[in-house]
Amino acid sequence: MSVLLSIFLLCLLAEIVNWIGSAVLLNIFYAIHQYLFHRSAVRQHSALKREVLASKQELLQTSAQDQFAKWAKLRRKVDKGLEDLEKFNTKMAATKSSYSLRFKAGLWLVTSGSLYVVGWMYGKQAVFFLPPGWFGPSQWLLALPFAPLGSVSVGVWQMSCRRVLKIGERIVKDFVGMSKVTAPGPEAEKSTVDKEKKEL
Repeated sequence: MSVLLSIFLLCLLAEIVNWIGSAVLLNIFYAIHQYLFHRSAVRQHSALKREVLASKQELLQTSAQDQFAKWAKLRRKVDKGLEDLEKFNTKMAATKSSYSLRFKAGLWLVTSGSLYVVGWMYGKQAVFFLPPGWFGPSQWLLALPFAPLGSVSVGVWQMSCRRVLKIGERIVKDFVGMSKVTAPGPEAEKSTVDKEKKEL
């Protein structure tokens, strides 16, 4: 694959991650990770939650004055269940926190880190050459930092790709936002029909 295309695809991947958001991706991948590798713990957590909720519901339906012994036993069961659930939640939060650190490090390596590596590896190589005389004396700017004169460097190409993708994102957001605003809803149509009826 050419340097030009690989840099563009890496920039596109980085922008897609920015568009979706790392927090959303973290939640999706963590749910998949939990389902694949910790299915029994998730089932145990769900069962414990259901048990605590059922006990709590039964406790609420039991009168503390009329059936004190049953109420006290249920109260101890609910308290024990809540304590176990709190321990389980603490354990799950620690697991998610460590997964979050690993996920964010991996995400940075895939998006930003790979762009730095490609920039370092191909820093002295031209992505493509410009026709002579197009940019006059300013064509050395496009070759910064180390590419040959008259060419576009990896750094400039990365910057250009990211800028074009950000402009494309803005255009799509504006277009989608404009189409939501200009599309009349049923309430707007109904109000115009009511106005016409009143005028007649």
